[in-house]
Amino acid sequence: MNKVQPMRRHTKASMPANTDQQGKSMGTVDNFPDEIDHLETIKVKLCDALRDSDEAVERYDKEYMDSKRYLADYRHEIDPREIFQNELAIKQIESWEIFAVQMRDKIAKLMDSPYFARIDFRTDCNEEPSIYYIGRFAFAEDSRIFIFDWRAPISSMFYDCELGKTNYEAPVGRIEGQLTRKRQFKIKQGQIEYVLESSINIQDNVLQRELSHTSDEKMKTIIATIQKEQNQIIRNEKADIIVIQGVAGSGKTSIALHRIAYLLYRYKDRLSANNVVIISPNKVFADYISNVLPELGEEPIYEMSFTDIAEIQLDGIVKFEPARDPVETEDLEWAERVRFKSTLEFVEKMDEYLEYAATEYFEPTDYISGRFKAAKEWISERYNAYKKYPIKKRLNEVSADILDRFETENIREEELPKQRGIYRQLKSMLRKKNTMALYKDFYQWLNMPKKLVLPAKNTLEWADVYPFMYFHATLEGLKENKLIRHLVIDEMQDYTPAQYAVINKLFLCKKTILGDFGQTINPYHLHSLDDFRKLYDSVQIVELNKSYRSTFEIITFAKKILNVAALEPIERHGKEPEVIPCCDSQEEIKQIKEMIDAFRENEYVTLGIILKTSKQASTLCQALCAEYDVNLLTPDSVAFANGVTVTPIQMSKGLEFDEVIIPSVNSETYHTDYDRNLLYIACTRAMHQLSLTYSGTPTKLIQELP
Repeated sequence: MNKVQPMRRHTKASMPANTDQQGKSMGTVDNFPDEIDHLETIKVKLCDALRDSDEAVERYDKEYMDSKRYLADYRHEIDPREIFQNELAIKQIESWEIFAVQMRDKIAKLMDSPYFARIDFRTDCNEEPSIYYIGRFAFAEDSRIFIFDWRAPISSMFYDCELGKTNYEAPVGRIEGQLTRKRQFKIKQGQIEYVLESSINIQDNVLQRELSHTSDEKMKTIIATIQKEQNQIIRNEKADIIVIQGVAGSGKTSIALHRIAYLLYRYKDRLSANNVVIISPNKVFADYISNVLPELGEEPIYEMSFTDIAEIQLDGIVKFEPARDPVETEDLEWAERVRFKSTLEFVEKMDEYLEYAATEYFEPTDYISGRFKAAKEWISERYNAYKKYPIKKRLNEVSADILDRFETENIREEELPKQRGIYRQLKSMLRKKNTMALYKDFYQWLNMPKKLVLPAKNTLEWADVYPFMYFHATLEGLKENKLIRHLVIDEMQDYTPAQYAVINKLFLCKKTILGDFGQTINPYHLHSLDDFRKLYDSVQIVELNKSYRSTFEIITFAKKILNVAALEPIERHGKEPEVIPCCDSQEEIKQIKEMIDAFRENEYVTLGIILKTSKQASTLCQALCAEYDVNLLTPDSVAFANGVTVTPIQMSKGLEFDEVIIPSVNSETYHTDYDRNLLYIACTRAMHQLSLTYSGTPTKLIQELP
């Protein structure tokens, strides 16, 4: 195996002219002639590599087509052994071509921006530091690495370390040395836009340059601006269950996706994109984040929702209603049922009942077949020996034990019963024959029969779906997916302990769970972050309190609505949020149209008009669509697009817009503590500009009007 050597230090390294007391400086690109020369050298090498890759792809494509044509033309003239060998060769060529295409695509992406950082590091056993350039992907030529992948062990020093004595963890162990230089670059279309020399970690002015850019219809990668605390989460390999509690705009979803990219890189021999699933709140959000992993050179991962999981597990067993929007539901009895089933105590009650039912609801009798007999005491003993299995699986195992015992005793070789018949007889000894009967009995056992309401025959309310699945897991068992080795759950605060209890049975793998309990969308969910410590034996909970999405002014405004003490805005300044009074709803629409016209003339690319309910969003969209091209987000939407988007708050979660307008901010629309949460979520979708309009009396949730 060839030993890979890093680049050695340039003999003529120019330092930038103006270094301030914080240990950073940014000169013009002309102040860094060594970097200009180096970039030109890399571009030449990338051009050569891209040409070679193109030729390799064309060569493999030709070989593949030639082999396929040969096999088609002579299949009837060659023996089966040669056919088999040719088919193997075709598969091998196809594999080589796929790899060549992947390499070509990575090199093509590097052509635009080869790297974003440079560190100079001298190990304790060397006199001269070596230079390491860090980019989205690694790039090497003849065993010499010119660009290191941002996930490589040595790249961690760029994110974590200040100049001076330091170390990093490599596969061979800890490497000690001196970090002598750190530079940050912005390279676009093959040209250096700026160079920053820094003695500490990633500087706010670079971060602010990136954050001040306009939003897009897809979430972007953050590899050039990953902060130290974010990097530690991304590179955490030890935690089986990691829970990320992050305030609005803290980048938690992006961090989770970059963590997956890191794990796919780190464990490429054991983990692939096929082994990872993300549970996302809706199809729009899934589309919005879909570009991150491909941009990092990884295959996209499979996305699903809690509804998708329920449909797979309950197909042919029971039907269910979709989740109701609590904002648009005024059924107090329904709300109380949802509230009751959203606590960790409810899961504990289910566990207590199911343990009782598994013991008390199986009433064995002697099983007799001819002269053979299995006593009820022996059957009960074998049944209890299989406690780790679902009840009916236990009965299947017991039926196998009975048959095995009878076969041992059958010295006369008499006819024995079939295992299927034994199993049927054992099933008849159950007092509750199916999951629905068991689930209904649970509420009788609680002495709360009114807590279970079936909207139609064999149809559940959404709040009952996962508790029912939990019962089904105990009685029948669920369809486990053993292919999945890592699960990501986003918007953790919107799911109940009962849902997590089912997920823990379905996915026996490592998990990254993220969200913000300050952005709870359902007022009837009563669980908390602390419940995760009870749901998981070993869980690592990390909190992210710095918000990067919105300007200082927007976050300061949002904090007046929902006092999130830990929320820390980044020092990126912009316009103060506007609260615009209107005479009536017609003038409010007129104001919104004027703001849309202004948006179409400025540099922003996304404008979100966020309303409290889906009904309000639909009504406003109808009022605007005659004059404007407007994208309405509903639970049935599948994609996020640039331009003007009208959306209810529920669908806006996880998204961000350059500019946000929140209509109807009056005392009638927003007045409860729950509304406080909703208004906070809506405000924190804005990156650069926030406007609120109202007619009538303004909501008291905005304590101070600018």
